[in-house]
Amino acid sequence: TRQHGKIYESIEEKLHRFEIFKENLKHIDERNKIVSNYWLGLNEFSDLSHDEFKKMYLGLKVDHDLLNNKKQSQQDFEYRDFVDLPKSVDWRKKGAVTPVKNQGQCGSCWAFSTVAAVEGINQIKTGNLTSLSEQELIDCDTTYNNGCNGGLMDYAFQFIISNGGLHKEDDYPYLMEEGTCDEKRDESEVVTIDGYRDVPANDEQSLLKA
Repeated sequence: TRQHGKIYESIEEKLHRFEIFKENLKHIDERNKIVSNYWLGLNEFSDLSHDEFKKMYLGLKVDHDLLNNKKQSQQDFEYRDFVDLPKSVDWRKKGAVTPVKNQGQCGSCWAFSTVAAVEGINQIKTGNLTSLSEQELIDCDTTYNNGCNGGLMDYAFQFIISNGGLHKEDDYPYLMEEGTCDEKRDESEVVTIDGYRDVPANDEQSLLKA
């Protein structure tokens, strides 16, 4: 509790969280004994059940109409003919990934996913790794997306294009909650994109090509 600043309202709540913690620790130990290509460990989420974690942190809202309209097969994937590929690519080692961020108890994974993609392509194109603002998407991209109640990356990409870019994290910092769209930051430097592409679902080879 001290390491992660945990404070519980009652002894009953503390005991309840401890039971969940023990179950998660048991799961971690069991998985680490049988899996060799990754390992699990304890963190600030270890006192949450699986359902609680999903409710608090997973905010993807799937728009099936949009996905059906944009559904892309391997045949019309624009990078389908790429054949000279490495066995793997780690963009962290190439300097295209910012340090790990914490979305807090806000269902804004859609904003973090969008921002990470834009940060990456901006570094690949310009050589500059710039941390961008998830908060701007949460506050301002509200036509189809719903802030801490979830959203979809495609809508966020469209917003960035139509809005003329996304501000830096330092200029529009993250609050871990919904705020009011600050349109007075227009004079600050922004990073933008001119388009985006969806990768065919459940296709690791297409993801590697992209």
